[in-house]
This record gives sequence, C-alpha cells and structure tokens, in this order.
Amino acid sequence: MTLELPEISAIQRFSADDLRLELACALYARGRVSAVSGADLASVDLLTFQAALREREIPRQYSAEDLDDDIATLDKLFPA
Repeated sequence: MTLELPEISAIQRFSADDLRLELACALYARGRVSAVSGADLASVDLLTFQAALREREIPRQYSAEDLDDDIATLDKLFPA
C-alpha cells in the first residue's frame, strides 16, 4: 500500500519510519490494532513499540487478539 501525503512543512521533518510509528501508535490508542500488529505496522519489535506507547503515555490494552498472539508465540517457542 502506498500512502501519499500532502507536502505540508509540519510533516516534512518526519521520516517514513517516524510516520509509520506515529500511525501505529494512533491506531493502537484507538483500539484499531493490537500491540503485535502495531509493531508490525511500524516495522519495529514489540518491545520498541511498547516503549513508544509509554513515551506517548498511551496505556497498554490487552485484547483477545493479544492473547491469541501470545499463545501463538508460546506454541512456537514450546511446541507440544
């Protein structure tokens, strides 16, 4: 997906990585994506994404999707 933004001086100072992280944090804050999906969207690891959420004072939400992601991760790490 390509997103074209208008040439506004306020956003010119941000890199594409910065904008992806800001978008992911905003979507997470609104409950539109999980922490894992937000990290994927921002192209950062989960710990980095969680740190970005803390910096922006966005409270951690634990959803059913987060639980599913955690279970999937545990299944990969500790196969039955």
